[in-house]
Amino acid sequence: MKKADMTEAQLDERHADKMRKKKAARAKILATKTIEKGLIIVHTGKGKGKSTAAFGLVFRALGNGMRVAVVQFVKGAWETGERAALERFDDQLTINTMGEGFTWETQDRQRDIAAARAAWELAKTHIMDDTHDMVLLDELNIVLRYDYLPLDEILETLRAKPAGKHVIITGRNAKDELIEIADLVTEMTQIKHPFRSGVKAQVGIEF
Repeated sequence: MKKADMTEAQLDERHADKMRKKKAARAKILATKTIEKGLIIVHTGKGKGKSTAAFGLVFRALGNGMRVAVVQFVKGAWETGERAALERFDDQLTINTMGEGFTWETQDRQRDIAAARAAWELAKTHIMDDTHDMVLLDELNIVLRYDYLPLDEILETLRAKPAGKHVIITGRNAKDELIEIADLVTEMTQIKHPFRSGVKAQVGIEF
């Protein structure tokens, strides 16, 4: 019978039957997913929302009673809304704002390299400790793009991390080697951005 010829009751029954089959198929798939592990998660791409999505995971983890460490490699010089909100979870959260702004703001390569190294040394401590369940390395991809840190050292640490620890890495232009070892990679694609229409960065949206 064509959909157009069916009564509402028949449409409802067909929908319920379809959903029952979908639920059974979904349950069968879920039954095969038995691995529980700490994930390496990469948010990259030219679109907006990489750090925003990562901080969403941070808030989700905090809501589940997990302990989280955040290391900001670039945005440390900014006063951001997410940082102000996260500071209210000081019993569960360690947040370190290590950057001094984007590299074109400092205009000092050696200073940027030193800041990146200091941030990474702290990040390694958080990644390898038994205190935190999740570590966010915000904008690590930016410093890797400029070769401020050796990629091999980052990869070695990520491979050696505790089995149950989640590590989230953000920033555009993620290195291929980092994408290769990651468990979850999301690329943000820019379709439209208000900046291109003359709209400035705004409180509550960009920071």
